[in-house]
Amino acid sequence: MPSKTLKTTTAALTLALCLLASQPAFAATAQAADSTNDNQAFTFAAIGDIPYGAAEIAKFPSRIQDLNADKDLKFVAHVGDIKNGSSVCSDEYFSYIRSQFDTFTHPLVYTPGDNEWVDCHRTNNGAYNPLERLDKIREVFFDEPGKTLGASMPVKSQKELGLPEDVRFTRNRVAFSVLNVQGSNNSLLPWTGLGETAPTPEQLAEVEHRTDAVVAQIRQTFADARRSNDRAVVLVQQADMFDPSLLAAATADPETVSGFREIVQAIVDETNNFDAPAYLVNGDSHVFAENQPLAKGSPWLNIYGSPAADNLQRVTVDGANNAVDYVRFRVAGNSAKGTGVLSWEKVPFSQ
Repeated sequence: MPSKTLKTTTAALTLALCLLASQPAFAATAQAADSTNDNQAFTFAAIGDIPYGAAEIAKFPSRIQDLNADKDLKFVAHVGDIKNGSSVCSDEYFSYIRSQFDTFTHPLVYTPGDNEWVDCHRTNNGAYNPLERLDKIREVFFDEPGKTLGASMPVKSQKELGLPEDVRFTRNRVAFSVLNVQGSNNSLLPWTGLGETAPTPEQLAEVEHRTDAVVAQIRQTFADARRSNDRAVVLVQQADMFDPSLLAAATADPETVSGFREIVQAIVDETNNFDAPAYLVNGDSHVFAENQPLAKGSPWLNIYGSPAADNLQRVTVDGANNAVDYVRFRVAGNSAKGTGVLSWEKVPFSQ
């Protein structure tokens, strides 16, 4: 991705004006989104990288019913990848998943994964232009910006920037921020299925615009959380920016994860300027993990050229062949602070 020094003043001004223009919509939904708050403990669930392949597609309605049966959940987050990486990114499949999403009786917060648009250039995915597939994803799944899928819950959306999937909401003084951050180095890998050997100008422009919007939302989320004296911030996204399987490659060549650098820096800055815990919930790497990826001594600090952020806790949900459970998070009542605010456990699906 082009360095910040190569960005034009016009592009920066355009983003700034769009962000200013988006504030009324943010404010208009803020009161409604926060009106559900109370002082009681609550739970929410996270799933991701599901359903993968025919067998999991067949089980998906049952998985949804298991989540619906968990009556105490206030919402469910799907962190992306609604298909595997070797199947066709068809309109029909998107419509089928949307029909399944509509059966959720809880509010469903969904952020797209790379398998449903970034990687759709692959021949076995249909050799689509990924940007066209992203437009289709937004058309199918984000047709009512400012509202969740499943049961309707108001959220603050970046629709004015063309990213209705980037949303924020607060519940019982915990701020949630859902971000479109992609695997495949945040969509910087070449579209080889279309014959490309390097990122195209259109591809780079999309990555730059989306990354700027993500960084802006991260910073706004923390700013609002500080102003409201929130007890925690929870960031939700698809990409595993600290994927253990990428560690060796990223150590040898930090450009392997260059598409994440600005986002990681924003998270570090804001976490270290926030007097409460921050959490990152992601999918992408398919294996449950709970760790502090930017704690002192972490090898990722050298890769990203970042200071430590000891207050950042990361949770990766099980996915793909490991998608046999969901993660149930419990947010403690209003009197709890610090690391006692958020806890979690894996809950097996019934089949």
